Amino acid sequence: MNQQFEQELLTSWQERQEYAEKMLPIIGKLYRNHCVEITVYGRTLLNASAIDVIKAHRTVRRHEGVKLRLRESWPVLEAISNMDLAPVEIDIGKLAFDFHYGKGKDQTDLQSYLDEALKAVHNAEDEHKATDVVLYGFGRIGRLLARLLIERQGKNNKLRLRAIVVRGGREGDLEKRASLLRRDSVHGPFNGSITVDEERKAIKANGSYIQVIYANSPEEVDYTQYGINNAIIIDNTGMWRDEEGLGLHLKAKGASKVLLTAPGKGDIKNIVHGVNHADILDTDNILSAASCTTNAITPVLKALDEEYGIENGHVETVHSFTNDQNLIDNYHKADRRGRSASLNMVITETGAAKAVAKAYPQLAGKLTGNAIRVPTPNVSMAILSLNLKSTTDKDSLNDYLQTASLFSDLQHQIDFTASTEIVSTDLVGTRAASVVDSQATIVAENRATLYVWYDNEFGYSCQVMRVVRDMAGLKYPLVPSAEPLTNS
Repeated sequence: MNQQFEQELLTSWQERQEYAEKMLPIIGKLYRNHCVEITVYGRTLLNASAIDVIKAHRTVRRHEGVKLRLRESWPVLEAISNMDLAPVEIDIGKLAFDFHYGKGKDQTDLQSYLDEALKAVHNAEDEHKATDVVLYGFGRIGRLLARLLIERQGKNNKLRLRAIVVRGGREGDLEKRASLLRRDSVHGPFNGSITVDEERKAIKANGSYIQVIYANSPEEVDYTQYGINNAIIIDNTGMWRDEEGLGLHLKAKGASKVLLTAPGKGDIKNIVHGVNHADILDTDNILSAASCTTNAITPVLKALDEEYGIENGHVETVHSFTNDQNLIDNYHKADRRGRSASLNMVITETGAAKAVAKAYPQLAGKLTGNAIRVPTPNVSMAILSLNLKSTTDKDSLNDYLQTASLFSDLQHQIDFTASTEIVSTDLVGTRAASVVDSQATIVAENRATLYVWYDNEFGYSCQVMRVVRDMAGLKYPLVPSAEPLTNS
């Protein structure tokens, strides 16, 4: 009997693995040829492994209470691959679950079901144009943005990484830059092949040709000589944060728009995608993607405010150390940051609590904030201590945030975990802006304390990419569509 059970277990696993392996080439072709991105309950399957596909399906049972089998989602993917679709993000997990267990369970014809679900993009024209992208600076965020841009490389790719701009140009510089892109102590090896073209001063990665341009200031670059036109310049140096400084980029030939990967000053719009990205206008030439912490907390705060109302609160950030701190004690212009980052917890300031109001004005003046830098290289946590306008309980609040993470228009920003064992390193590589740790939630009538994890490097970079897509006019529909959060 035990041998029979073991054989059944192995047979079941092999079936799932075979379906996952059949899915992978179709998922790749759909994106690279048609810009059709496949997900399962919000988790992208682009460049996923067979194990990633299986794990994504396993999460469905945790959320729905019913198992979704790969043999149930496979026919959905197969049918989609034979349809002529305009660019779109399709959640085959939600479609398959709905067809088998939800509103579509009474239907017997899968193709008719999909024709109706995808009618807005079926046999529709692809009116999106490709846009050149330049990375100005190639530090922690710059290299992660390069990875995110390169992973979507294909003949129908709409965002093309054409160049990176750095200072220097000393002997061996190009190989050093390529090596840092190739290997990362936190995020692991680059998924693909990277070679250096010393003669042309370029990096070749997974079919992408990336020109390396050496310059000391933005306005001295002529991008057009490299065939780059109307480019979006992503400034990840943090050297310029106001309109005057960032405007130097627009003086360069071939540049059309600028995005800052840090909080902008003055009248520059600070965009937290999912919250105020609708404020991006075609006429906006300079934008900011705000900070990693602002991107992590604002979506959660917005969701809570729209459901319960927030009277006031305090945000305490437990943040991994960053490049602006010292490895050992040395001079630093800021208080305490001169002390060794690898040995100390360091109390410091954060403007994230006040910055929330730039993206979500309803909370202006309602939040205070502070930060503690800790000796970890990546992944941070925000502790939200809030006074709500209405009473609730832990289970109700967690259920609401879980639903928001799966089905609302904040599903790409908010993730949710019910694990009792999760720690910071488990969140490296998280694509959502934040992950609600439901087991740590504390609620007492109208007082709530939430613990929100975030990958302050990769998760933030994913948010930056969402802003870049909007700046380029690449606003693809989501099927099934997300439900907007509404006031209760």
